[in-house]
Amino acid sequence: MRAVTVSGPGDPDVLGWGEAPDPECGPGEVIVDVAATAVNRADLLQRQGFYPPPKGASEILGLECSGLISEVGEGVTGWSVGDEVCALLSGGGYAERVAVPAGQLLPRPAGVELATAAALPEVTCTVWSNVFLLAGLKQGENFLVHGGSSGIGTMAVQLAARAGARVFTTAGTTAKLAVCRELGADVTINYRDEDFVERVREETGGGGVHVVLDNMGAKYLARNVDALAVGGRLVSIGMQGGTKAELDLGKLMQKRASVHATTLRSRPATGAGGKAEIVAAVRHDVWPDVERGVVRPIVDRRLPMSRAAEAHRVVEASEHVGKVLLLPED
Repeated sequence: MRAVTVSGPGDPDVLGWGEAPDPECGPGEVIVDVAATAVNRADLLQRQGFYPPPKGASEILGLECSGLISEVGEGVTGWSVGDEVCALLSGGGYAERVAVPAGQLLPRPAGVELATAAALPEVTCTVWSNVFLLAGLKQGENFLVHGGSSGIGTMAVQLAARAGARVFTTAGTTAKLAVCRELGADVTINYRDEDFVERVREETGGGGVHVVLDNMGAKYLARNVDALAVGGRLVSIGMQGGTKAELDLGKLMQKRASVHATTLRSRPATGAGGKAEIVAAVRHDVWPDVERGVVRPIVDRRLPMSRAAEAHRVVEASEHVGKVLLLPED
């Protein structure tokens, strides 16, 4: 098969389009002929040599895909050759074919075109597992997501609004903030010229937000704690702003607040808290509203896999809104 190759750690120019071994269909797995994959910031880190795949995962980039099942492995039930699916992956999406544990498959939602469905697995699983299963966001609470125009941000805004939360979000341009408002954000904050902590205090009468979903890590840690309400929950899922920072435990204790740091990729395929459990929850709790159009994938652009380097540059420069998709060559 053909796949996006990485000649070595470096800038986007290390990405190529060449031959790769076909995946093998193991017990409990299916082979998916890829219709599309999506670019995630974890892919950028892996390309740079900072985020190796978990043990046993494909070395090929790509944490999600959509496509057609072309082979079904031993012990798999409920899925057949020809089924249209999308999938959460530990790697391997930037290719013509990929092996997927059956527990990480989702049916293509009715009303969503097959390639577009590649924009859904990673963001829905990340947001649902962190904002709802872990942080327990409830109706009437205040919710802040940083980077509201990103793939995860656009999904977090929609799901939090659907849940009846008051949604706060940050973004870097007027146009991106407008998209966030269209998706359901109540308070939009331009992080380039506004202090999000001060805006949160103004908008909540000093009460703060109950849940923060953060992609910046160290750079925002102290300020995120400042923005929390009493009993607030901060969930950090990214390290764009570094990995090391001081945490004021006294302030955290005064607020009876909590800080969680999580990743999705390294979770086990099965078992408590594993990918299959999260995917099942997303299928039950999120998929019906995707099929009704209440929640929708936001796609910025589609590029052929041979232009993966261009796609990485777009995401690195934050020039996109929603997801950037990569499609195999015709």
